[in-house]
Amino acid sequence: MARTIGFDYDKALDQAMWLFWKKGYAETALRDLLKVMGIGEGSFYNTLKSKKNLYLACLQRYEETEGRKRGHVLMSASSASSGIRALFSVVLDCLDDPQTPSRLCMFAAMTSEEVLAEPDLRERVEQGMKHFDARVAQRLREDQDKGILDAALDPRVVAQVITTYLQGVWRMAVVDYNRPRFERQIDAFLSGLGL
Repeated sequence: MARTIGFDYDKALDQAMWLFWKKGYAETALRDLLKVMGIGEGSFYNTLKSKKNLYLACLQRYEETEGRKRGHVLMSASSASSGIRALFSVVLDCLDDPQTPSRLCMFAAMTSEEVLAEPDLRERVEQGMKHFDARVAQRLREDQDKGILDAALDPRVVAQVITTYLQGVWRMAVVDYNRPRFERQIDAFLSGLGL
């Protein structure tokens, strides 16, 4: 017989996601997770089995919330250029929000030695980047097919360049964030790509 979960799983997962987002995977201690989730060790291990499983569940929740917002603006815009620019605007909105747990995106924070040292977490990082690259490349190809973008542009390479730049935006925001300066840099970057 399946065991009944004795706590509000969704609320606990949201609290754990917030803590992982704030502190990162390696710096988040199990005792701190148990405290913010409001559960005991027994409930934790019976339900989630390990910190790594919880982290993977939190990444999925992050994808369903923050990732979905970003994906929506990218895919629903009238052109690849406006979608990519809207994506960067949503990122800057996140950086402006005082309720955001960290200046570092939870996905960007995954590119740490501790996370990448674990094969299944590394695979999750690689899958996430490939998925994002594929969505950006898809938008670029759509505009190429419509004749909006230069046919010589390689959507796959440009998508990878955008991913790399976006990772840099998150990292630089940790050091020194100023939205108008970031907006000028993003505009110069995307204009240089023909977007």
